[in-house]
Amino acid sequence: MKILILEDESMLALSMQEFLEDSGYEVDCFANSEDAHDAVYDKVYDLLLLDVKVLGEKNGFEILKMMRDEGIAIPAIFITSLTDIDDLSRGYECGACDYVRKPFDLAELKLRVEQVIKMHCFSSSEEIIDLPYGYTYSVKNMKLSMGEENIQLAKTEAKILELLIKQRGNVVSYEMFWEEVWGEWVDPTNVRVQVGTLRKKLKNDFIKNIRGVGYSIAL
Repeated sequence: MKILILEDESMLALSMQEFLEDSGYEVDCFANSEDAHDAVYDKVYDLLLLDVKVLGEKNGFEILKMMRDEGIAIPAIFITSLTDIDDLSRGYECGACDYVRKPFDLAELKLRVEQVIKMHCFSSSEEIIDLPYGYTYSVKNMKLSMGEENIQLAKTEAKILELLIKQRGNVVSYEMFWEEVWGEWVDPTNVRVQVGTLRKKLKNDFIKNIRGVGYSIAL
């Protein structure tokens, strides 16, 4: 699981990063809202931890609203010292799942992170995922089905499909495929060929090609 932290208090950001990494998460820290915004297009994140008052042209509220307007559905938790009900309401209206108020115990942060990820991300414990056109996917068995018909997938095809499912509603870029499926750079043509092979196995193709950018599955 990968977490993006947007926090310009360097000592707090470091403490959060080290604690979450010790808990088994991969963590990237950013002090500037524009850098954090760019990062969500370069990597696959399972959760955003966003401070409200940060460096950059936009604050935490504004950066999350912009992401939501762009179709980025990654769950987010605000980190803030604000306590006014209007500020809290604004955060939820922007698309946040939860708040952590400063100062906070790192153990509390971990609990809130675990709860949000559990609510929003599929895992191997989720048996069946519903997809468009009546398709279903079993994460446990790595099987794609439509009714009684099972569609056989190669290992790479299954990994591609799982990444698209995990990021459904978002565009998965070629860089994301490199990192999550291959673990290294591969020629974009190879990505297109592998995705194309997967799509040919679908009688009703639910994988959308975003020309020049990547692919997506609708929510």
